[in-house]
Amino acid sequence: MIRLYHSLKVIGIILTLVGGMGMALGFIGMINLDVFAFGITAGVRVVGTVAITGCLLSAIGCFGLEFNNLS
Repeated sequence: MIRLYHSLKVIGIILTLVGGMGMALGFIGMINLDVFAFGITAGVRVVGTVAITGCLLSAIGCFGLEFNNLS
């Protein structure tokens, strides 16, 4: 179980970094965020969703690791 939480934490950190770098590069104009747009959703939302998903996964992993250390 601890390996699962550690994996969630690592995957979350990677997704957060990728999403954050994608947003930063998109805002300064190095990449076109319209490529990630589909339907009526803007590309910024899609890239931001990757970063937010990474934050949530990392938080779940950290919570699981702390919970297992306390018990």
